[in-house]
Amino acid sequence: MRDRNFDDIAEKFSRNIYGTTKGQLRQAILWQDLDALLATLPEKIRVLDAGGGEGQTACGLAQRGHEVLLCDVSAEMISRAQAQAEEKGVSSNMHFVHSSAQDIGQHLEKPVDLILFHAVLEWVVDPQAVLKTLWDCLAPGGALSLMFYNANGLLMRNMFVGNFEYVLQGMKKNKRKTLSPDNPLQPEQVYHWLEQIGWQITGKTGVRVFHDYLRDKHKQRDGFENLLELETRYCRQEPFVSLGRYIHVTAIKPLEPRKNYE
Repeated sequence: MRDRNFDDIAEKFSRNIYGTTKGQLRQAILWQDLDALLATLPEKIRVLDAGGGEGQTACGLAQRGHEVLLCDVSAEMISRAQAQAEEKGVSSNMHFVHSSAQDIGQHLEKPVDLILFHAVLEWVVDPQAVLKTLWDCLAPGGALSLMFYNANGLLMRNMFVGNFEYVLQGMKKNKRKTLSPDNPLQPEQVYHWLEQIGWQITGKTGVRVFHDYLRDKHKQRDGFENLLELETRYCRQEPFVSLGRYIHVTAIKPLEPRKNYE
């Protein structure tokens, strides 16, 4: 097995994710969390956006004056991110590396203060090993912003539309060249991995806790402002966190390592 590379479907990914209410809502909720997280960090920080795709979030951080390194295993995504940085006038604050998250350490001169790892963990073969690599790239006192595809949300969505046989068969992915992630993740497993490595989890947010379950799809667009208000109201409390199509976790790397950490 190999980690997923989006060179072959970059345009489809951009059109069907970034250009829809799915992407708009994801960015809105994500920035609510990021703004709160940035308030706890120094005024100017070094950021690694690992698997940063087209660079929407990375460019937003660069616009705020932070130094951002974006890496992606897809050369096409790197090209798109560079173009977006040029368009937004933030290229001077950004660096781009054609690299997997697993290999990014060799491109860093020193540890960073914030790592973004959004919608990537579910595409890699060994998620736990990638999280350990990112830990090694983060300075003590630094923060992680991790967003992953939630297996609970996948199950709930398929039950809503009546895909009973697919759920009974374990929701195995059949086609590789689709936008459906290869390895949906159980939230408790991800939390356990983070804590086992040494991170202290500081926040959990469900992303799209209502949007994808609406029977009337027109309301995703026509009622977007009301939908965003309700998503914001409930997305950081259970049971809605655990039902989000994605879950955004924030965590810090303690200044002092655990004595029993190996």
